[in-house]
Amino acid sequence: MTDWIVWSVLAGILVILELFTGTFYLLMIAIGFAAGGLAALAGAGNPLQTIIAAAVGVAATYALRRSKLGKFNKTNSARDRNVNLDIGETLTVDEWKPGVDARHTARVMYRGAMWDVELEHGAQARPGLFMIREIQGSRLFVANAASNTTTNQ
Repeated sequence: MTDWIVWSVLAGILVILELFTGTFYLLMIAIGFAAGGLAALAGAGNPLQTIIAAAVGVAATYALRRSKLGKFNKTNSARDRNVNLDIGETLTVDEWKPGVDARHTARVMYRGAMWDVELEHGAQARPGLFMIREIQGSRLFVANAASNTTTNQ
């Protein structure tokens, strides 16, 4: 078998494996292998084919890493509405109990179950409507809802 066919088959195998991973990194290495195949087709020797394949693969991987597709999203899933649809929903708290470190806590019925609720730092501990900001386990972290932040004169 000629060298360009070997490079092409290896690139094809990597493309097939990429379909199972979905990360695009194997695809970048497959592009490097295809470049090695083109170098072989152009008549380059084996060492030069390998150097071209490695250089193109590394450059493509680096370009992917620097692009928007290669960046990892570092959002806090406990506060992300795309992960948990309860974030941003409202609930009513009738009574707050002072907790440790000046944190206020409560027990409320939400979605048919009892939940522990903790007031976020800076929110006012008064009965009323609150918005869920974060969920950690069975504990809801809430802040005052927009209609509950006005002060009574």
